[in-house]
Amino acid sequence: MDSNHSILFVAFLILCLTVNGVTGYATVTGTVFCDQCKDGEKSLFDFPVSGIKVSVTCLDENGQVYMSRKETTNWLGGYVMRFDGTPDLTNCYAQVSDNGAQQGSSSSCSIASGPAQKLKLLFSFFGIETFVVDALLAQPVQPMSSCPKPPPAPVMPPPQAKLPPLPPIAQVPVLPSPKAPAMSPPPATSPPQFKLPPFPPIPPVPFVDPSACSHKLWIRPEYRCYWKVIGPDTKVAVAFGLVAGRRYGNDMTVREALKGRGEAYKTLLREATTALLNSYNSLGFPYNSVAVITYTNMALLGNSQHDVLMTAIRFIKANSGTCKFTVCK
Repeated sequence: MDSNHSILFVAFLILCLTVNGVTGYATVTGTVFCDQCKDGEKSLFDFPVSGIKVSVTCLDENGQVYMSRKETTNWLGGYVMRFDGTPDLTNCYAQVSDNGAQQGSSSSCSIASGPAQKLKLLFSFFGIETFVVDALLAQPVQPMSSCPKPPPAPVMPPPQAKLPPLPPIAQVPVLPSPKAPAMSPPPATSPPQFKLPPFPPIPPVPFVDPSACSHKLWIRPEYRCYWKVIGPDTKVAVAFGLVAGRRYGNDMTVREALKGRGEAYKTLLREATTALLNSYNSLGFPYNSVAVITYTNMALLGNSQHDVLMTAIRFIKANSGTCKFTVCK
């Protein structure tokens, strides 16, 4: 999109927001993971868990609760809470409600673990704010059998009793031994040395580095090796679910979605697809893959031009970061 198209799009967006009369609200989103190894932190063995109750509690200056909200995680392990108006959420915390084995949970992983997480402001625009929460943890009663076992505690040897020292032995005079004729030792030959080949250098780990690339870079063939989970020919209905399939059709591919322009719903799909690719490629991307799919489906289900434009703007901002692509070999 050139500079003229960008100016026209921003002017159209401001006009739509002015005509529709934007009303303020705040959205809180996050994900609950099952800490199935009970190590107290998110690891490769953990997975999103559904049916877990999450509570958001806000405290005033005296430490008293003045606002509280509860929500249950969906089948993707995510939760979304909406607060109408312009509430002050700067001193609010989210945590898993510890009710033992929670009813309605699809997993036995329902015991709260870890501290409460403070809400972080991600986006604020025309009175509309978006807060994100770091990953919350829930634990099962017993860790999974496939989890790595901690190393056994070292066994300390029993204390040894010390005997009293022996009395000194009387020294016997040493007689000089006869000198043997000096013989020159044969020259020592060192064994042959074998040199091991040098180890190859450790490759970098781009999946951990934060990276946000635009849709123009994702469609270029020299960066095709960065497509991880989905490919250019993957259907939009497969990548985003049935809601997106009903809106855009079951035959539209991801490659076609990255070329959409000129209309709000096409712009939303283009930027959402770009954000989904960035989330699969980099752990440091502002949105994880679950959040990208959830926000996109919420905007489509709302059937509101305003919600579609606002969601597209959030993804445009997230996709405009620093891109760490290098040409594929």
